[in-house]
Amino acid sequence: LAAFSQEVQAENVTVVEGGTAEISCRLHQYDGSIVVIQNPSRQTLFFNGTRALKDERFQLVEFTPKLVKIHLSNAKLDDEGGYFCQLYTEDTHHQIATLTVLVPPENPVVEVKEQAVEGGQVELICSAPRTKPEATLRWYRDRRELKGVTSKQENIKTFSITNSIQFPVERRDNGEIVTCEASHPALKGQKKQTQYVLDVQFSPTARIQASQSLVREGDPLTLKCDVTGNPRPDDIIWSRLNDTLPERAQVQGELLTFPSLSLQDNGTYTCQVSNKHGRSSDQYVLVVYDPGAIIEAQTQVPYAIIGGILALLVFLVICVLIVMVWCSVRQKGSYLTHEASGLDEHGEAREAFLNGGENHKRKEEFFI
Repeated sequence: LAAFSQEVQAENVTVVEGGTAEISCRLHQYDGSIVVIQNPSRQTLFFNGTRALKDERFQLVEFTPKLVKIHLSNAKLDDEGGYFCQLYTEDTHHQIATLTVLVPPENPVVEVKEQAVEGGQVELICSAPRTKPEATLRWYRDRRELKGVTSKQENIKTFSITNSIQFPVERRDNGEIVTCEASHPALKGQKKQTQYVLDVQFSPTARIQASQSLVREGDPLTLKCDVTGNPRPDDIIWSRLNDTLPERAQVQGELLTFPSLSLQDNGTYTCQVSNKHGRSSDQYVLVVYDPGAIIEAQTQVPYAIIGGILALLVFLVICVLIVMVWCSVRQKGSYLTHEASGLDEHGEAREAFLNGGENHKRKEEFFI
């Protein structure tokens, strides 16, 4: 808002902490009288354009019969208040320009109340410890807002704002991102954000993967124990059921390597893992074939395919023969039917011939 008088006009000013404020006094019908600018503590900053207070942050940038303008650099909260523009004529005229200092939030601070474990709850607290006026904090996950509980605390001239949320978590939530966003008038539509990566602890799992599925004597083989878990298990224990590991086997963390397999390596191998939330294991049955068995097993496949093809061909030939026989029988029956029909016509002709003796008008001959 602006404050007016007949001789002096001063406008209110808003500045962001650390920024530069411009304080102006407009003069009307100035006759060369004394002009004094004072700070909120009523200390004189400038007297007719001459510096009166040794504070280099205040600079007189314009002094004319119509306008007095000063700049305040690196504005602080303590600089807030009313700045007096006074004109001493026969009567004293003055107006006050109110300076307001805004304190925008820094990037919000995100804290977790306690370690999150699968099947439990996680509580996150977002805070903006120093703002003026109070900032607005919001939570987002996968672009959806999460409703939290907001609280504030007033610290003389600033506010401390917190927003806390609580929700259940599972192991699939580990590594997901939750964002706390702060908005404030001093940010002019921009946002300050802090992302928090969910750290959800869960019990481990183990799964053995083999470098190849079919092995024979003399082949190399590597078994890998794929492990998940948070915290990730440090120790992976390899063992063989009812026996010790072969002397040639090499253990390197999650890998169990056989440089050259033998029939004595057959057995059930186990990898075991654990963390403070539980343990897990997986088994792998190793069967080593001799080279001859592998070749025999591989050559049986083509013979089976060939046998299937031959069986299909025999079936098709039988079907064709059945169709041919059926067609032949049908044609023969049709021929016999026509032949019987011819005999009937012959009998009728003979009867007509005999009857023709009584009728001497015409004689017909039939060739049989």
